[in-house]
Amino acid sequence: MEEVRAGQKPKKKAKKKKNTTSSSSTTNKEDKKAPGKTSEDAAACTGGTVETKDVTISLITWNVNGLDAAQQQERAAALCNYLIKYAADVVFLQEVTKAFALVLHKSLSADYEIIEGGKDGTFTMMLLKKSRITLERSGIVAFPATHMRRNLLVARVLFKGQKFSLMTSQLESGKANTAERKRQLRLVMLRINKTCDDVTVLFGGDTNLINSEVAEVGLPSGVYDVWDQLGKPQHCRYTWDTEANNNVVIPSICHYRFDRVYLRPATMERVPRLEPESMALLGLEKLECGRFTSHHWGVYCTFKIHK
Repeated sequence: MEEVRAGQKPKKKAKKKKNTTSSSSTTNKEDKKAPGKTSEDAAACTGGTVETKDVTISLITWNVNGLDAAQQQERAAALCNYLIKYAADVVFLQEVTKAFALVLHKSLSADYEIIEGGKDGTFTMMLLKKSRITLERSGIVAFPATHMRRNLLVARVLFKGQKFSLMTSQLESGKANTAERKRQLRLVMLRINKTCDDVTVLFGGDTNLINSEVAEVGLPSGVYDVWDQLGKPQHCRYTWDTEANNNVVIPSICHYRFDRVYLRPATMERVPRLEPESMALLGLEKLECGRFTSHHWGVYCTFKIHK
């Protein structure tokens, strides 16, 4: 696993072998900041003293492709092994099915609080490390015009005394659903923008977005694409890469950064600020069955809280 850290130039990516994957279709290409209010007593707003001295928090987001029945047991086991190995504080999963959910609950419920964004078909899931994250509340925000039962799963949590709003989603898939996908992105950004300025917001998920769509919607001031913040590391550029990943064979080669992480740091005066530290892709190794854990690569990020 190659990581890139803030202020460090990423290494050039080795040339890949020709191969193939799938997910949603769109077109090729790749892809902003915030004021806030002040407070005379940020500690009171956060419910007490924030324990920080360059504290690190880690996150994984991954579309696990639970609908793919081929080698499902082996792939689900591999997913659990990755999650156990990296032991991220926060995990966002998309395209989870009942079968995958059963394996995840069995393997990880002792260490993680598990929240599901649905029960039927495919849905999102959030895993919160019990020893590090305190769940206050969670809920599902509906996307009114979705044709694919997509929604936004939201959790309000405490980490080291600091408030976080965590969000995950799989936005509408496919070129034909561009307008609805952009509507959903607007709703997500509106939700992020409305969050109190003593709260840090992290969104991660399979957005199915291309850069031109993000540019058309625009990111609110103060909301950042973490990949951009880390200097656009090339080894993390494509999370949906049908040249390197052959779990699903499609006629053409596609390279997209569908899986994205957005950060809106808390902006209230004297509330510690979250900054990205590193990013890496997961699931790049083929399993013994000859397939990958998923048709998407997972994205692993670390962040530091600075006073």
